Amino acid sequence: MRDYIIKDIGLAEAGEQRIEWSRRHMPVLQKIREQFEKERPLEGINVVACLHVTVETANLIHTLKAGGAGIALTASNPLSTQDDVAAALASEGIKVFAIRGENEEQYYECIEEALKIKPHVTLDDGADTIALIHSKHQDLIRDIKGGCEETTTGVIRLRAMAADGALRYPVIAVNDAETKMMFDNRYGTGQSTVHGIMNATNILFAGKTIVVAGYGWCGRGIASRSRGFGGNVVIVEVEPRKALEAVMDGFRVMPMTEAAKIGDLFITVTGDISVIRKEHFQVMKDQAIVCNSGHFNVEIDIPALAELSNQVNQIKNDVQEYVLKDNRRIYLLAEGRLVNLASAFGHPPEVMDMSFANQALAVRYINEKGKSLENQVYRVPVEIDNRVAKLKLEAMGIEIETLTEEQDRYLHSWTLGT
Repeated sequence: MRDYIIKDIGLAEAGEQRIEWSRRHMPVLQKIREQFEKERPLEGINVVACLHVTVETANLIHTLKAGGAGIALTASNPLSTQDDVAAALASEGIKVFAIRGENEEQYYECIEEALKIKPHVTLDDGADTIALIHSKHQDLIRDIKGGCEETTTGVIRLRAMAADGALRYPVIAVNDAETKMMFDNRYGTGQSTVHGIMNATNILFAGKTIVVAGYGWCGRGIASRSRGFGGNVVIVEVEPRKALEAVMDGFRVMPMTEAAKIGDLFITVTGDISVIRKEHFQVMKDQAIVCNSGHFNVEIDIPALAELSNQVNQIKNDVQEYVLKDNRRIYLLAEGRLVNLASAFGHPPEVMDMSFANQALAVRYINEKGKSLENQVYRVPVEIDNRVAKLKLEAMGIEIETLTEEQDRYLHSWTLGT
């Protein structure tokens, strides 16, 4: 097994400085790291982490290592790796297999290399490791206690596996923790997506019609931030309750067939395939911009866009110009991959602090309880979720109210309603 597959070990010093900056903004994870260093709850277990290789992820890896775990880290997306971070971790002796810009063959080669440590716990952002284990490395399942899944797309995939009876070890849906989805998905995705679009294009949001496909927590965040910058936001949603919520939040709601005619900027964040398709490209304005903040690059039907085009030009970093046969131009950002990571730095450390605190505590929970769990997808235990919230409030210097004994009795009694 190789020690690492990275771009350049010489980038390590720059990565170390950025990791340290991030650490200072992740106080909850640092509290857990200090506890792990004392208790060593992960001693003797190996963890394969298939995550975005960013400064925030590096601090999660440091926390797991402090707890005694052996680690192999690989990228969960070909364009999300920060090469200086990969170099910094490799220079510490952590097994890292990730290079920004990998092709599909290299991407899976890196996951294969990470699996050579024979994991007891897997961490995923998109479920690629779990899928590969179940399809090609079933011999590893015997020793795996469980896994964690970080993102909505992966949870959807894993619940489908569980429903089909195909899931062969338990997984905790870290994505579904309230201290993850309400903050990471909403504020993190909202801010980092706008950041990525601005980095790639430097466009002015104010006055533009911005179409957001999907009104889950991520879509809510993107819509809110886009409106905050002066955009006229349109929501495309298939789920009636979410569509109704978007209307009540003051957004226009319509099908993509109608939104495609009026949008200047399109952002997909659904976790589904072909959200923007051929019939939508055919009616878009000249110079419309399309991008994706969902996990996989399937939400925009790129082959259909290519089929409609006479020419494709790389006009700047992360911006491809598709010249259609009628000479309209459509701009695709970051090859349809996660624009918030491919064209920016991903979520801010303050929100990843909570997400990765959930990850670290969930790994400990799996190590202790995994063999007693069924092969299902579980929510993060409420005591972990609450602990993360309390630690975050403490780190922010915020005190909250406490119940009196009388109030507590009232809330737990059915006879005191009058």
